[in-house]
Amino acid sequence: MRAKSLTLVAASSVLLAPTTLPAPAPTEPPRFRQEPAPVAQGDGAAPVRAADLLAMVRHCRPVSRGRYRLDADAPATVPVCGLRGAVFWKADMDIDCDGRPTARCNRRTDPHFSPGAAYAQSNGHRLNAERLPYVVLPAASRIWDHRAHGVGGGSVAAVVYRGRVEYAVVGDIGPRDIIGEASYAAARRLGIPADPSTGGVDSGVTYIVFEHSRIDAIEDHATAAATGERLARRLLADWTAREDGRTARENEQKAREDGDGTAGER
Repeated sequence: MRAKSLTLVAASSVLLAPTTLPAPAPTEPPRFRQEPAPVAQGDGAAPVRAADLLAMVRHCRPVSRGRYRLDADAPATVPVCGLRGAVFWKADMDIDCDGRPTARCNRRTDPHFSPGAAYAQSNGHRLNAERLPYVVLPAASRIWDHRAHGVGGGSVAAVVYRGRVEYAVVGDIGPRDIIGEASYAAARRLGIPADPSTGGVDSGVTYIVFEHSRIDAIEDHATAAATGERLARRLLADWTAREDGRTARENEQKAREDGDGTAGER
């Protein structure tokens, strides 16, 4: 697992106003269950499938000026890529437990635990990584500045792994040269081992973040899921229309070339 920099941990703590944080109210450990993907309200349409999202990200149009590492000692191999209306990257998943201390996310379970994620709830309270699915952005740098793409705290994301889609929000900021991290809750919902010390996966995770998609209450997962489904469907419709147009143009070009060849043989 990656080692978080001391600078990052300190910066996360400064973003939270109180210097003395109240002890969290005791809660019972949550009972996790795999929830079905949300269906858009009102039209009864089937949810966007993982295969649909992966088809859109087969090819990368880089929007980052460089590449990211998956871990501190790994080579830089991962670019941030662009779609019309979203950015994406394909990486591993390390487990972020920062924010409100809980039964599964605390200094005992996570040696890199920080009591504050980069962003807070709408009421100023700390995020709960154990319950809230969120993804982590690399800090803005010369490699890539997420702010230039309308992406930041509360932006909606779709995370795809092994045929599953989980909608999440941007909830934390990581090291400026490392990518591929999400909260305990996001990992758990995707079937990824979520222990902050030993969990995560080495590859196979696709992160798609929708541009200009910020929701006001970062902690409202139901709104994030509904928004994500709507934006994913819009993105897919736009991509499909452009692919159909490209195919039609290619077919027309081929027909013209075949016609010219036939005429030349006469």
